[in-house]
Amino acid sequence: MITTTASLATRTVFRIGYGALQLERLHDRRDEAVALLRRAVELGVDHVDTAEFYGFGFANDVIREALRPEDDVLVVTKVGADPDPGGPMPLRLAQRPEQLRASVEDNLRSLGVDRLAVVNLRRLDTGPGLRPEGDQVVDPDDQLAVMTALRDEGKIGAIGLSSVTVDVLRRALPAGIACVQNAYSLVSRDDEEILTLCTAEGIAWVPFFPLGGAFPGLPKATDEPAVHAVAESLGVTPSQVGLAWLLHHAPNVLLIPGTADPVHLEANIAVGEIALDAAHLATLDGIESRSNDVPIG
Repeated sequence: MITTTASLATRTVFRIGYGALQLERLHDRRDEAVALLRRAVELGVDHVDTAEFYGFGFANDVIREALRPEDDVLVVTKVGADPDPGGPMPLRLAQRPEQLRASVEDNLRSLGVDRLAVVNLRRLDTGPGLRPEGDQVVDPDDQLAVMTALRDEGKIGAIGLSSVTVDVLRRALPAGIACVQNAYSLVSRDDEEILTLCTAEGIAWVPFFPLGGAFPGLPKATDEPAVHAVAESLGVTPSQVGLAWLLHHAPNVLLIPGTADPVHLEANIAVGEIALDAAHLATLDGIESRSNDVPIG
């Protein structure tokens, strides 16, 4: 069996957390959203990933209502983009230092806390999605300076990075990095070098889009015949196999799968009990890795 806990910042957490992005699907059913998050805590989740731009603040509002101090849940948020309800996309980039500071303040208010345990700086250097342009192209040193200042002021407990290259991570190491969130999955392993560096430095690796397929045309783990074969042999779903592979692949991997469905939530948590043997891992490791580095917009 794999180890069920790993380090994140100064904490030891269950390796399967919850990503709050999907809570916005329950926007008109707030009670269900709160109940879903309460159920996650009951199942052992003690690490929740969120952002002010998830559902235009809805996810943070639900977290504030659902989580209690005695739950001792580590809430990780992110900056680098802000909600944009009237724009062509639901978010706009907010990469400049003064925007990062304002985003931290927004998260403090919406979560109702005096200090954010971990804040990820989403750089958008790599992976599927938008790319910074114009005044949104900011040197990472300038961004890290304001993030470090916010930490020194006590508004941030720890700093993470997201959507970064290995070179940016190396430059950021002296600032003290708690975690890295990049798009990474069984079928898109471009960032193996960054994962190796994180493992060596004791930095948590928190992949988003952990099953691939975030945008049309990108590879999906659940489309792979080998994944289906392993799933059938174990009596689990292909999605569970894709997530279980991540947990087996490196000891510092933390998962943050999101869902708005209580049944799906339980299936995600159960991934921690799936044991992949050497033959399973050899089969899965043999799947070709394809790039997911597709700019949008």
